Amino acid sequence: MTEGEVTSLDWTAPDYAPIWALRVKRLESLRTEGTPEKRAELLARINAHYRENPEDFISDWGCTFDPRNPERGLPAMMPFVLFRKQRQFIRWLFDRWKAREDGVVEKSRDMGCSWLCVGFAVWMWHYYPGTVSGFGSRIEDLVDRIGDPQSLFWKLRLFVRMLPTEFKPRNYNEDVHAPFMRLINPDNGSSVIGEAGKNIGRGGRTSIYFKDESAFYEQAQSIDNSLSMTSNCKIDVSTPNGEGNPFWIKRHGGKIPVFVFDWRDDPRKGPAWYAKQKATLTSVALAQEVDRDYSASVSNSYIPSDAVTSAQGRGPGDIVVMGPLRVGLDVARFGDDKTCISFRRGRALIRQETWGKTDLVSTAGRAKQLIDTFISMRGIDLEQIAVDSIGIGAGVADMMRGWYKGTDGTSKVVDVNSSLQLDDGFNFNLRSFMWSQMKEWISNQASLPNDVDLRTDLTGLRYFYKGGLLLIEAKADAKKRGLKSPDRADSLALTFAKPGSAKPQDKKIPRQAVADYPQDHEMGM
Repeated sequence: MTEGEVTSLDWTAPDYAPIWALRVKRLESLRTEGTPEKRAELLARINAHYRENPEDFISDWGCTFDPRNPERGLPAMMPFVLFRKQRQFIRWLFDRWKAREDGVVEKSRDMGCSWLCVGFAVWMWHYYPGTVSGFGSRIEDLVDRIGDPQSLFWKLRLFVRMLPTEFKPRNYNEDVHAPFMRLINPDNGSSVIGEAGKNIGRGGRTSIYFKDESAFYEQAQSIDNSLSMTSNCKIDVSTPNGEGNPFWIKRHGGKIPVFVFDWRDDPRKGPAWYAKQKATLTSVALAQEVDRDYSASVSNSYIPSDAVTSAQGRGPGDIVVMGPLRVGLDVARFGDDKTCISFRRGRALIRQETWGKTDLVSTAGRAKQLIDTFISMRGIDLEQIAVDSIGIGAGVADMMRGWYKGTDGTSKVVDVNSSLQLDDGFNFNLRSFMWSQMKEWISNQASLPNDVDLRTDLTGLRYFYKGGLLLIEAKADAKKRGLKSPDRADSLALTFAKPGSAKPQDKKIPRQAVADYPQDHEMGM
């Protein structure tokens, strides 16, 4: 059935009877008209067409299922007639596979995306011998659970079951060839496989791999690493789940083709549908599943993205930059962490530099070179260099301490142990205090460089309360969600840690000491 044959379909109240009738008529023609040789020749031509046009194969013979339909007076089982955007998506998948490249699908809810991926996988399974399509999701039951229409393999089995015999393997037996997490084509050796959770990407090579709701994966970066050599065509499919995770980075990085499924592209939806979603869903669910709003799609992102957007829209020329210089040095400690140095003056983060993990001598030397060059070029006073003193950062601080001293002989280098607990009644530890000060600073007419990595670092972390005290998500926990280490954000946060008189041997910072910390906006900086 071509697209032109379904232009009269009323998508809001569809009548599928004519479509079923047309399918029956076509099958009768294939099975009865002309000589057996002519029928075989016609079927061969049709299959040759379908082999290069998966959207026609799916729309002509595919079926889908929606248990919500009977309440609307519609059948639960329906012919899978594709609307324009769905056809474009299938062609987009075809192009990604042929080009041997990855893709990202950002979608609103109920766009039929899972069924479309299923239809594409069955098409490949039938028409391309030896291919393997993979499906992965964060939970095993979402991939395969016998009798559960929500699972992907339930959809796969149904799709194959409903195909006419002319368009499925001659020797296929569902009881034999569709076991748990598998769909096998006995005629040509093709298959569809399923994986879940930490096992994603460990099942061998695939021709194409669909990552279902990949923005919600734990250890997403580890999964990406596992899949990197598994397939040349990995398709991330998801609704948004906040900023900074691997899905967000791929979606906005400009390096991977992106397909957007917006609810407005669906002829079954309109203003009345959206009004109902807005009235019944929470603001987070609406942002995540309908509006595709990354910044509002999580409820516990600590620094709101709109505040960062506003700050990155203000250049240093848009504010009064005054006061001495504060430097924050976050020293790399683990794996792919980077050392980052930040130069902040009053309301403006003027510059940041990052480099890979090096020994403490090289780190201290490079930091000194950058600081000396910055000061000499701008001729401003240095108030403080706050160094992350955990790990090799302590050694870096020790080396730098003798290089930077005030007129009274006191070092301008201060050690910062962000894990130190506070008793200010608000923050669980010093890291929470630094981040809360940084958040207030950003929201109060600050100026930030328009850097996507800085934005990712600032907006990616979440917050919690422990014993009624603010606790910012630990780096290790953020990495489990697929976020990289927030080196740029932590470096900037160090400039809010403590006054120059703070002593590195302090084990606990009392309430009064925290209350005495300088606040830039109160000092007119």
